[in-house]
Amino acid sequence: MERQVERKALARAKKWSVSSSALRLAASSSGSCPAPLRAKLRFLSGFAAASLIALLLATAGWAQISPGPLSRAHQSLSGPTQCTSCHKVGVGKADLKCLECHVEIAQRLAEQRGLHATLVAKGGTGRDCARCHSEHNGPDFNLIQWDPSPKAFDHNKTGYVLEGKHAGLTCVQCHTPQHIRAAERGTILMKDLKRTFLGLSRDCLSCHRDEHRGQLGTNCLQCHTYSEWKGAPRFNHAQARYPLTGAHALVPCMKCHPTTPEPAKFVKYVGLAFEKCSACHADPHRGAFPNACESCHNTSGWHQTQAAARFDHSKTDFPLLGKHASVSCGQCHLAGNFKQKIAHQNCANCHKPDPHGGQFRQRADRGECASCHTVEGFKPAQFGVREHAATQYPLEGRHAEVPCAKCHLPAGRATRYKISFARCTDCHSDPHNGQFTGQPHLNKCEGCHTVQGFQPSTFTLARHQSTRFPLAGGHVAVACVDCHKADDARRPGHAVPYRFEDRSCTACHVDPHRGQFLERMRKPNADGSLPGCEACHVVKSWRELSRFDHSTTSFKLLGGHRAVPCASCHKPEKPETSLKAVDFRSAPSHCENCHEEVHGGQFAAQGQVTNCASCHNSTKWKPSLFDHETGSTFSLQGAHQEVACALCHKTIRQVNGKPVLFYKPTPRECAACHGAVPGPKRSSVGQ
Repeated sequence: MERQVERKALARAKKWSVSSSALRLAASSSGSCPAPLRAKLRFLSGFAAASLIALLLATAGWAQISPGPLSRAHQSLSGPTQCTSCHKVGVGKADLKCLECHVEIAQRLAEQRGLHATLVAKGGTGRDCARCHSEHNGPDFNLIQWDPSPKAFDHNKTGYVLEGKHAGLTCVQCHTPQHIRAAERGTILMKDLKRTFLGLSRDCLSCHRDEHRGQLGTNCLQCHTYSEWKGAPRFNHAQARYPLTGAHALVPCMKCHPTTPEPAKFVKYVGLAFEKCSACHADPHRGAFPNACESCHNTSGWHQTQAAARFDHSKTDFPLLGKHASVSCGQCHLAGNFKQKIAHQNCANCHKPDPHGGQFRQRADRGECASCHTVEGFKPAQFGVREHAATQYPLEGRHAEVPCAKCHLPAGRATRYKISFARCTDCHSDPHNGQFTGQPHLNKCEGCHTVQGFQPSTFTLARHQSTRFPLAGGHVAVACVDCHKADDARRPGHAVPYRFEDRSCTACHVDPHRGQFLERMRKPNADGSLPGCEACHVVKSWRELSRFDHSTTSFKLLGGHRAVPCASCHKPEKPETSLKAVDFRSAPSHCENCHEEVHGGQFAAQGQVTNCASCHNSTKWKPSLFDHETGSTFSLQGAHQEVACALCHKTIRQVNGKPVLFYKPTPRECAACHGAVPGPKRSSVGQ
């Protein structure tokens, strides 16, 4: 009996599609399971769960408990005794041990760095891993799924933005075994380091060779940018131990910084003597003057000597350059105190308050004015398109031509430089009046436009096929502006229409038939839609009427009528080839209404027109259907049945200038056709 109950419990576990938690669920279920067995299963699901799993897996029940085979990467964990290697069993919510094996991922989650830290909240568990890396799908299942693809991966999610020259690199140019730090190699589980994306450092020198051979430290970004290596745009010689003043500022770098000889061959930037002028300049006076050069000269020019009555500010650690040269002494040396030290390392030491209201305080240089301005003048700023590329919003396409004041509206000290730019509509008004606010566009301009220009749109014919109105037939060749008319945008409060709720033919095309076929147009199709004009026409060509069946009208086209052009019966009111003004319901339905009477009225009833249908039909005009037996008083019996009509009916008369064969009167006597029959020859006997 107990075995039978156990089998029922296992069957219920199979129905619930359980794996490592099957025993716990079976133990907690009510119904037919006895209390002693429930207690037994609850106990075994905790401390002795592994033993019971092994027992079950040794039987045919393993296929019912396991969700499926493991991936190739986890094949070493396959088997009935390996479940607890990945699954935590016991009372409570089920969990996974992913992070106990993948310690390199656990470490990054703890340090909140890398891609996984942006996808999993701090303190995540193995259950979070399973959301992206699904197991038990077979050995050929790929545990790493790229969405949408490796090439389209958003590297910003890793916390390391690819900007400048980095933006054009492929993954394998950076993620190589050579670039993985030695300290991280031992923590990476993947043996083939060519396939891992872990272990890289954000330091420039982890990938790039130090061209300066350790002279300037390891922080390359203090002088260079991601956009280009040469030029060192971030290096400011004024912050070096030897600021360049006067004519020194015009000297090429290589004049002072020589290149060392082979085999090292690098530019020397440190260890250069500069304390005295003689370190670089030869003494033209050959020792005639014992004083230092700067006692008479300054960097403004060799030929300009010092006047004894004037103080040379260039001898101080703050040369007066640009606009500073015109500043009066009392503006800096307050109360005439020239012995008091004045802070001048940063522009903000003197220029207060911050004219930008602290908008640039979060930058690495703490908003130093020299990053954008020079001593030559506050305006214009030196911050241009090139510098803007290093911000969160690089200027590309037409944006590069926009004046600064268009986005950063001039308001004096209140001018805003940190503005919203996440969406195009943060700056641009919606020219479509909200037509694309819903799915799938969500009013994202970049779906149809680029920064290279608002027009032409990138919305293609192929994309039009996924709209509510796919283009087919003649519609494919129609220009966009023929349907999406710019004329509507000229009306106040209107925009070019792109969304049409009424997509029937008559929404664009005028009904040329003036409602004659409304009943046919409103008769629903099999799917419940209304056919409209397509009840007769197709979008390939207006003149193609393959869907119109004349047999559904009161006048079926039979015989010779099938080859007759429509305009022969449905005639326009005016001489024209178009059928737009035709009244289709007024078309004649009797032969005599269309066909000319060729018998000269000899078969017309009293005051009526000739009824052609009494002798002819629409299949063909000849031979006539006239029945000589019922339609005349002269029966064609015997040999007369084989006589052609024209042998008897020969009378031709002129009617309105045309010869007409008349069927009446026709002689009825035999002699009229056959001649007199000769009588018997008289005998002369007896005369």
